[in-house]
Amino acid sequence: MKTLIFLVVVGTYSTRHTMTYIETAATGWNESPELTEVIFVNGQEFVHYKSSLKKMVPKTEWIEKTVDPEYWERERQRNIHNEQAIKAHVVWLMERLNQTSGVHILQWMYGCEWNEDTEEVTGFEILGYDGRDYVAFDLKTETYIASAPQAVITKHNWDRDKTRILYKKYFLTQECVDKLKNFVNSGRKSLMKTVPPSVSLLQKTPSSPISCHATGFFPNVAEMFWRKDGEELHEGVHKGEILPNNDETFQMSVDLKLSSVKPEDWERHECVFQFSSVNKEIVTKLDKTKIKTNTGPSGFHVGGVIGGLAVLLLAVCIGIYFKLRGNGNEQNIFLCFMNDIHVKYLLIYYYSNKLIYFMPCSYDIKKNINWEYLII
Repeated sequence: MKTLIFLVVVGTYSTRHTMTYIETAATGWNESPELTEVIFVNGQEFVHYKSSLKKMVPKTEWIEKTVDPEYWERERQRNIHNEQAIKAHVVWLMERLNQTSGVHILQWMYGCEWNEDTEEVTGFEILGYDGRDYVAFDLKTETYIASAPQAVITKHNWDRDKTRILYKKYFLTQECVDKLKNFVNSGRKSLMKTVPPSVSLLQKTPSSPISCHATGFFPNVAEMFWRKDGEELHEGVHKGEILPNNDETFQMSVDLKLSSVKPEDWERHECVFQFSSVNKEIVTKLDKTKIKTNTGPSGFHVGGVIGGLAVLLLAVCIGIYFKLRGNGNEQNIFLCFMNDIHVKYLLIYYYSNKLIYFMPCSYDIKKNINWEYLII
């Protein structure tokens, strides 16, 4: 039996677009920036700001060519204003948490999502401190949610600030969405390009779940699932997160427990990958002879690959993790020594199981620390 991978025309899927701002401030470290901001559209980094440069730096060719100079100046002025506000907020949090010194990281992640087909919009805002969620804004209830006991007072204070609530609602549902629409229209060719994945069936041991693994696809708005006789399966299925590769593409997997598959039903199962914005799907039939295992006929050693990945992650983690001691305090610091934002994303997934925090910093042995990407 041969593995069947083919395209099938299906119904139309909605086209969703996202715009995400991530602002980070650090204190207690020499030469650390007051503020760093990175902005993403549909998962693509297209501009960042460093307070040391006092300028917006475009990261994609299309945004540099299509956005007028006035936009860059407006954004620059916004960040200059935010520098003082965020710096004051770090000081305020340190006082509230009885912290007098040490390295502390404040991170603000906010943005919006726009469904181009239905015109539905939504927004989000999360404040993190020292690598943990602190407080988040719930757009539906127009209230804040405390993620830590220390944040309850902050929640109540911000809930009572009706001017703040009105502005957040306006920004997340109107201003952010208007910007997102303009960027999508300007960079549609780049933002809407699709690169199909390479799909493989993997199994670590004969009793392990079968993993349908897709890699090398773009964009990161996609679905992947197992189905039987044309019906999507939920029992015995575990879906993984979408993770970035180091070449601006993405990967994901969905596992199927063998205990839920009868031997005579193997041919009735298939793995399906589909982009949300494309009316085609990639189907991979479940085929024992094509599963890549430690002892599989193809000679492909999954264990070696997994082991190699573990060694790579271990080597990277050894390179980026250390404890900073000083003034009686101990801080867990994660530094990424590579200039590849996607590798940093991957590390964050392994660290916290979901993407929440990162900030710009790089490492230079000769110059000691040159901030470009710091992960908490």
